Amino acid sequence: MRRSGHAAQIAPSAQDSLKKTSRFQVASTVTVTDDPTKIVCAPQASEINVDGDIAQVRDKYESVMEIIRREYLRQHSDPWVVAYSGGKDSTLLLQMTWEMLTSLSSVDRKREIHIVGNDTLVESPLVIRHLRKTLAAIATAAISCNLPVKTHITKPHVDQTFWVNVIGRGYIPPTRNFRWCTDRMKILPTNQLLQTIVRIHKRAVLLVGTRKSESANRRRNMEKREVSGSNMNPHSSIEGCSMFAPLADFEDRDVWLVLMQRKPPWGGTHRDLITLYRNGGGGECPLVLSKEDAPSCGTTSPRFGCWTCTVVNKDRSLRGLIDSGHEDADVFECLFDFREWLIELREDDRNRQRVRRNGEVKLRADGTPVMGPFTLEVRKQILVQLQVLEAETGKELISRSELEVIYDIWRRDQVSEDCRMALHDAAISGI
Repeated sequence: MRRSGHAAQIAPSAQDSLKKTSRFQVASTVTVTDDPTKIVCAPQASEINVDGDIAQVRDKYESVMEIIRREYLRQHSDPWVVAYSGGKDSTLLLQMTWEMLTSLSSVDRKREIHIVGNDTLVESPLVIRHLRKTLAAIATAAISCNLPVKTHITKPHVDQTFWVNVIGRGYIPPTRNFRWCTDRMKILPTNQLLQTIVRIHKRAVLLVGTRKSESANRRRNMEKREVSGSNMNPHSSIEGCSMFAPLADFEDRDVWLVLMQRKPPWGGTHRDLITLYRNGGGGECPLVLSKEDAPSCGTTSPRFGCWTCTVVNKDRSLRGLIDSGHEDADVFECLFDFREWLIELREDDRNRQRVRRNGEVKLRADGTPVMGPFTLEVRKQILVQLQVLEAETGKELISRSELEVIYDIWRRDQVSEDCRMALHDAAISGI
């Protein structure tokens, strides 16, 4: 795997001069220019008419705040679950939920609010660092403010992590047609938590930051399910769980304008978030909660997701962080190269078995075989190189628990292979 240095200078941090306002108004320091410290981090920011948009966004913001407040004050105790990925949309949703909650008297804060993030264990390093830092600040602030807020980070079961499936079972790195990762690493862990909450409280409301303007595919899915910013929709797979998308009609620029105007109520600033987007050049991979949401994970847009993601042809967000001259650019370069190497392994049929994991051989219409998992030798090679990568980056990339599961799978696969070979030899001897 190649290693290369970069001479690019570290991009300047976003300015702290954007003042916190008690009402939504335009800060005098906000202008739209080509200056990378300003609103250019937002898509199409150069086209924003600040004075006109501020008034429009203020009305939209206040309208959504009233809807969120009204829904929370309904006469039942169903807990809320806020899906938080660490990106701009879920950050705004969380911020508006928090501001609504603190605007109420302590007597009216009756319903629990669970803030749920997801760690696939192969997240982009900066994204998971930001998510963990933010959730820690939220947990501390919730205690200080005596708010009924709890934070959670879901993870895949050790038997279903990326490395256990790739190195252990020999699954090829995900493709658009074989995206095995989303279910195992995102949907199942988070849905298990949702099911637990529903089991305890009988019902729950899941708040998501999805917006119709994210993509044409997102708009079609939301319109098909009649999702709007003011009504509840049943969860596609969890009985007793309703979904609420207050930001459904927000545009990208609406989200950015609000975040640029208002500091996070749990403390700190949005500077890290803004810098992350500016340097990476894109958006986060969302907290996927259903198969309908899965297409957003691994799209061609420059999203921040798993550093191992091979659904996209090129990881433009990680490449953007490298090219920005980030202080960890050398580490990101190593991760980027390893991901490219995984793709090369996947595309070479010589690295894969002809027999699938279920013992079957499948042929295409032209008689060519549908290749199975990586050979045991290739899986062992990947593990060796991953451990080399750990030494190079100084980061733990695979846990001891994962290694134990992998070694167990290898032992069972070796027994199966030995049995197949013995049967093959017996059949030949009998001819």
